Amino acid sequence: MSERKDFLLEIGTEEIPARFLPPALKQMRTLASEAFASKTLYYQQIEVYATPRRLTLLVKGLIIKQPDSRTEIKGPALKSAYDADGAPTKALLGFCKGHGLEPDSLRQKEISGNIYLFADKEINGQHTVAVLPELVNNFISKIYFPKPMRWGYQEMRFARPLRWLIVLFGDDIVDMEIAGIKADRISRGHRTLGSQQIIIDNTESYLSQLAENFVICDQQQRRQIIWQQINHVAASVGGHVENDEELLTEVVFLVEFPTALVGKFEQKYLQLPQELIITPMREHQRYFPVYDQVGKLLPLFITVRNGDDHYLETVAAGNEKVLRSRLADAEFFWHEDLAANMEANIERLSSVVFHEKLGTLRQKVTRVGELATLIAAKLNYDDKDLWQTQRAAQLAKADLVSNVVYEFPELQGIIGEYYALAAGEEKSVAQAIREHYLPRFAGDQLPQCNPGIAVSLADKLDSLICFFAIGLQPTGSQDPYALRRAAAGCTQIIIKNNLDISLKEIIEFDYQLLPKDVASVSMEECCNNLLDFFRQRVENYFNEEHVTYDNINAVTAKFGDNILDVLRRVEALCIFRQQAGFAPLMAGFTRAANLLRSAKSSQLPADIDNQLLKEEAEKQLYKQLLLVEADVKSAFEQKDYLSVLNHIGELTPFIDQFFVDLMVLADDLALRNNRVALLKRIIALSASFGDLTKIVI
Repeated sequence: MSERKDFLLEIGTEEIPARFLPPALKQMRTLASEAFASKTLYYQQIEVYATPRRLTLLVKGLIIKQPDSRTEIKGPALKSAYDADGAPTKALLGFCKGHGLEPDSLRQKEISGNIYLFADKEINGQHTVAVLPELVNNFISKIYFPKPMRWGYQEMRFARPLRWLIVLFGDDIVDMEIAGIKADRISRGHRTLGSQQIIIDNTESYLSQLAENFVICDQQQRRQIIWQQINHVAASVGGHVENDEELLTEVVFLVEFPTALVGKFEQKYLQLPQELIITPMREHQRYFPVYDQVGKLLPLFITVRNGDDHYLETVAAGNEKVLRSRLADAEFFWHEDLAANMEANIERLSSVVFHEKLGTLRQKVTRVGELATLIAAKLNYDDKDLWQTQRAAQLAKADLVSNVVYEFPELQGIIGEYYALAAGEEKSVAQAIREHYLPRFAGDQLPQCNPGIAVSLADKLDSLICFFAIGLQPTGSQDPYALRRAAAGCTQIIIKNNLDISLKEIIEFDYQLLPKDVASVSMEECCNNLLDFFRQRVENYFNEEHVTYDNINAVTAKFGDNILDVLRRVEALCIFRQQAGFAPLMAGFTRAANLLRSAKSSQLPADIDNQLLKEEAEKQLYKQLLLVEADVKSAFEQKDYLSVLNHIGELTPFIDQFFVDLMVLADDLALRNNRVALLKRIIALSASFGDLTKIVI
């Protein structure tokens, strides 16, 4: 086995934003793996680490030399390699000189009727240490950051300026530099607790030497330590902390040596809405709220210090002072907003621009109200639900001009529910104000009450229709108005609540409510584009639900404008595929479709000619087809799609007998075309359901 050594790369930087680090680690692992593979440098394991001040790559068991290889080199054509006297030409001599070969060492090989000369050349593998400098520079330059920086006179862009660089292969420094910084073995410990000149003895001692200098380099180890500390501190004050992976991940990449501590705030702030307390804690200060055993918020928080456990009382006092200021602001804004009139806030939306071409938020509120009323009517809401839907739609955006939402945008809708309740609105109206933003992200909860469902759909659909109407539909990865998320949210709401509703009717209705002359595409084009957009979202939904791709393709080939209808057909097809008659039917359908594709459709008769049905097999197939067509039509009208498929399956023995007894492509052109027309009518029988020929058996 080849001799191996460990390879260590540490890129020391100014503090990198926490949100940059998880994707950077993932990229570094992938890019490094690809880089080593491209150079045939085999290794046993790759590990990646990150703290706010460093990105580290540790490659264990890296071979010290590339393996030798043998390659085939194509030379000149035989006819141009030698002159009339058989002497080597300049072309051949030049080829041999360039590769250090002799003419008589070459062999001949035929390619496309021509004879060429080839050489087999042994390539000695390079020593790994010679390959590393270029390899490392290349993959580091490919790491993407959302907002890269340049510094000094360097051309390189990185998350933050580089300050030191370690590149070790085994015990030895690799001679290279990045962005003007020469590789060494000197690292830096914690900014205040550790040494700023740690001489790394070798790759094996790297993690332990950093730990001695108050740097826990392994982010998984930091995560475990932080979570254990948080739970221990919470338990010590009689509370607990709810699991919050997003916040925990951010804190992990904010610190190098974590110490959790508890702080407190005044009891009076617990009179505020819980979200108004938690949001400044979590979003602004990265604090963990503490709850009692029944889930009630306590006047406590837990924060994680980047340092040891000295002077924790002083650190806690400082954090308490900062939070006290934020909660005092929140309390002031809350009371100021309660004194305002929600009706007046609706009119203030006239001064808030929704989009320069689409008018104000006040105009959007009017459209959403009319669209929500239409949706509620189509869903057969009773008078109470209908009124609550209209009221919720009217008030849904009122909190956007409140002081709290201006300061804490994350609370839009949430704080609106509290304001509505405080103003004496019905509970379902207030609930719908909060729910109309749902789902905010993949996996988020969906609206629960009827008014919330209608207003949520109306709000999202109006945005989709507006932006598609002015030609601002998403392209590639660009989606500045989050329209994919809006369409996915509508899809989930419709499917999860079994809403039987026509998208086309909604699109056409809302299109006509747009400001005059604002649309850059016709209503028909807008509708077609949006329905295709929804078809993609529906396909994504079924993919996530692990429906097979061919089932999805078969059904969405006939998408229409009713998502619930697509769901019913997908469910029916999934059940039908489990039945014994499925495979035989699909075999017959596939054969019929293949014959139909090979025929010239322009020569087929408009309908089947009974007089040309000569053989018993085709007569029986046609007779059965007439019976099945009537049954299928009745099942379609009842939207009983499993019955549709079962009725189509009744044709299977007749189709099989047809193919056994008859030559479809008969010499007699009239007979041939009539038989193909019969097959065409069979294929058309399922066209309203979808395209069964897309199913893979």
